[in-house]
Amino acid sequence: MMMITNLQASGKGEGYTSKSAFLISFRKRNLRSSKSLLRNCAFLPPAITVKFAMISTESDPPAETSSPGPRSPSGQPFVMISVTEPVKMGTGVQSYISYRVITKSNMTEFEGPEKIVIRRYSDFEWLHDKLAEKYKGIFIPPLPEKSAVEKFRFSAEFIEMRRQALDVFINRIASHPVLRKSEDLRTFLLEEEERMERIRSIEAGIFSKKSSDIFQMFKDVQSKVSDVVLGKEKPVEESDPEYEKLKNYIFELENHLAETQKQAFRLVKRHRDLGQSLADFGKAMKLLGACEGESLGKAFSDLGSKGEILSLKLQKEAHNLLMNFEEPLKDYVRAVQSIKATMADRANAFRQHCELAETTKLKEINLDKLMLMHSERAREAETDFKESKADSEEATKRFEAIVKTMNEELARFQEQKTADLGLAFHEFAKGQAKLAHDIADAWRGVLPKLEAL
Repeated sequence: MMMITNLQASGKGEGYTSKSAFLISFRKRNLRSSKSLLRNCAFLPPAITVKFAMISTESDPPAETSSPGPRSPSGQPFVMISVTEPVKMGTGVQSYISYRVITKSNMTEFEGPEKIVIRRYSDFEWLHDKLAEKYKGIFIPPLPEKSAVEKFRFSAEFIEMRRQALDVFINRIASHPVLRKSEDLRTFLLEEEERMERIRSIEAGIFSKKSSDIFQMFKDVQSKVSDVVLGKEKPVEESDPEYEKLKNYIFELENHLAETQKQAFRLVKRHRDLGQSLADFGKAMKLLGACEGESLGKAFSDLGSKGEILSLKLQKEAHNLLMNFEEPLKDYVRAVQSIKATMADRANAFRQHCELAETTKLKEINLDKLMLMHSERAREAETDFKESKADSEEATKRFEAIVKTMNEELARFQEQKTADLGLAFHEFAKGQAKLAHDIADAWRGVLPKLEAL
């Protein structure tokens, strides 16, 4: 599960006093025409954009799981998915964790009321990558990160954190109005393990056959970078003031969430350290009590017992903080990184739109010149111009579709973030209040015996 109210970006500059109002106005903005978009093609210094992994947003908790997922009234179409029963498979470096993925639905396309398949982390990665490839503009839900450290990778706590995160991931996809219709999702949920492995193997084979194409792509990128460095070409970047505000907000949101998650990690560690200290204190007090007389020894022993009891409470609260507070914050850091990945897709689409528009314009000028000269090459130039114009119009449509989808996704993301983070901070405050109350009651209970000494 997740959690808070909207985190506000720090109040720098215009537009940060009301993030919700800004995003609503951003969503309602009309798309510019192709001509207007071309005028906004700004030639700026090169920027490095790192593409992260994914996200989405719309989700309601399912009736039988603790993770976001679709809930439906009786008789209405529904899908509920649970990621359960992690089991270690294999040995040594080849070992991995497998999960039972249980899908319950009353829809005919899900082939019965319940389907159970076995999936491993790489299967979830496959689904994520397929969705990211096909659905530009949508914030693909983030996956939990891998752990390369053996002792952490198979610890009970790490396995449970990953299971919970994978459960959230798949239910967010299933509750998304577009992603839930994906054929890749149905493949993931319904295909038997052998068939799933075969699909992935075939796709991996196709990918390896295209290695020469990939090598050529890297050469082209290297050539482009060289052109930029030598000043032959400057990259095209979108210069929309509203979009700039959005980017600033997203980058600040990521920073603030990451800092909050860092402090949540410190809180978890503090609870664990204090719990261990109380456990050690309790043992020491019991040993001290055993050396003393009856009344003093009994008081010291009771004090030690209270310390050990509070140690367990602190360790339990540390675990609750990790699972229900720190992990949701970390999940939203990954979610913002998914938004940044979508921004990278948008930037690429915008560059392609501008470059093709400029190429088409040059070809039109060349065609006009050849026609004035009654050149024999005019017919060939006209065909070339028409093809370029069609490509340019298609690129413009792709860019505008990404912009429209992003605006819709942003509204959904804000709504879900408010609900998820609001719940997380509520549970955090409630847990801290209960812990403080239990600690006070425990120490208050030993005061009469100590005062009677």
